[in-house]
Amino acid sequence: MTKKYIEKILAARVYDVAEETPLEFSRLLSERVANQVLLKREDMQSVFSFKLRGAYNRIYQLSQQKKIKGVIASSAGNHAQGVALSAQRLGIKATIVMPKTTPAIKVNAVKSYGARAVLKGDAYDEAYEHAMELAKKQKLDFIHPYDDADVIAGQGTIGVEILRQHNGDIDAVFVPVGGGGLIAGVAAFIKHVRPEVKIIGVEPDDAPCMAEAFKKKKRVVLDHVGIFADGVAVRQAGKETYRIARQCVDEIICVSTDEICAAIKDIFDDTRSIMEPAGALAVAGIKKYVEREKVTGQTLVAINSGANMNFDRLRHVAERAELGEQREALLAVTIPEHPGSFIAFCKTIGRRGITEFNYRYSHDDQAHVFAGIQLSEGFAEKDKIIARLEAKKYPVLDMTDNEMAKIHVRHLVGGHNPDLEDEIIYRFEFPERPGALLNFLTRIGKRWNISLFHYRNHGAAYGRVLVGLQAPKKERKALNSYLDELGYAYWDETDNPAYKLFLAAT
Repeated sequence: MTKKYIEKILAARVYDVAEETPLEFSRLLSERVANQVLLKREDMQSVFSFKLRGAYNRIYQLSQQKKIKGVIASSAGNHAQGVALSAQRLGIKATIVMPKTTPAIKVNAVKSYGARAVLKGDAYDEAYEHAMELAKKQKLDFIHPYDDADVIAGQGTIGVEILRQHNGDIDAVFVPVGGGGLIAGVAAFIKHVRPEVKIIGVEPDDAPCMAEAFKKKKRVVLDHVGIFADGVAVRQAGKETYRIARQCVDEIICVSTDEICAAIKDIFDDTRSIMEPAGALAVAGIKKYVEREKVTGQTLVAINSGANMNFDRLRHVAERAELGEQREALLAVTIPEHPGSFIAFCKTIGRRGITEFNYRYSHDDQAHVFAGIQLSEGFAEKDKIIARLEAKKYPVLDMTDNEMAKIHVRHLVGGHNPDLEDEIIYRFEFPERPGALLNFLTRIGKRWNISLFHYRNHGAAYGRVLVGLQAPKKERKALNSYLDELGYAYWDETDNPAYKLFLAAT
């Protein structure tokens, strides 16, 4: 059923704009995982992403009459730049509809290629709907980011290059997955020529649209997708891309935000290049696969799909990379509140580096410490530390996988307020654009008192906020209805142990 794609891929017109990117040996990472790791450097394209391959091939196939009218696309990132550059090279007009939350660097990049940028809505879905309306009204061809045969064929040329550039054995190729255009094209070609090569997709564990489709054997629409790896933050896999993936893809691996950050660091250590989160997915997948399967001596290929990283996000990446590398543990430890207790606690930890240490007086008899501890032997060492603390009768709570603790509580530790009543804690995500925080505060604070608030800009399209609201039990139902009407994604964190230890009323 995918035979038609082999001809389309071999005939794809991509090299008017794209480069045949190198397949580089990753020395440090190969040594670390005891396998030969090769990086397909699509971050080295002129738009720092593979997306221009499919975009150009799709636009090139249009009739002359359609080219005269122009094209339209919706995208918050790499596809937008691919369409804009392709249209410029072919001398046709392009309109790109982008969410208002799109970072200025990406909007300016689109404009620099001569395309018209239209900002609409807070999320991709709103931009997409507006783009479809304009396409119908102005009779423009819509260039889909992934669910299109010519786009898939253009991306498939990466598979052709990989097999040509490495004549030896390849055990597996790891491919980032969003809507599925890249993995559909690459898998269709490689499985046809070298069926013994495994094709493994990699998705963030908070945006697993293809993984869920594989699990349920049909396409699904996710209720919510994570925003960190925004290049693959897709709620539903494409219809055609899913069909091809079911035939040609061996499995989908899901990785965490921390694992993605660690992969960004791994690639930087070897290449001195900084991938965007989606661009590092494949390397994160390789590390997880090797750990799970215990394989050695294999040849594993990772497609580095893009490097359009917003500079402001680097601080968040650096903060989380150590956790992803299992080089840091976050522990909440309760210690006696008396002279000498800190010294005793530190001696129990041993001669290990402390990356973070947060504390404030709380009770006359005990104190809660939030500590970051350096690890040299991975999480096995963390388990030993916890066991040693518990043997000394210290109550310990492992916060290493607690998202609320990692994003918010570590910056908020400051003791309890004994006079605080009826507090409920919520974690929110809201579109990040000028005035967004003020708008959020204005809408959230009209009826209930805000007792806690923590916000930190992470250089992403969405802001993340922790809010404490004082609401008596009889008003909880009304509060929940109000929050639902706000339209922001939110989670009730009142029972989160990090909150109870460090922030809740006593």
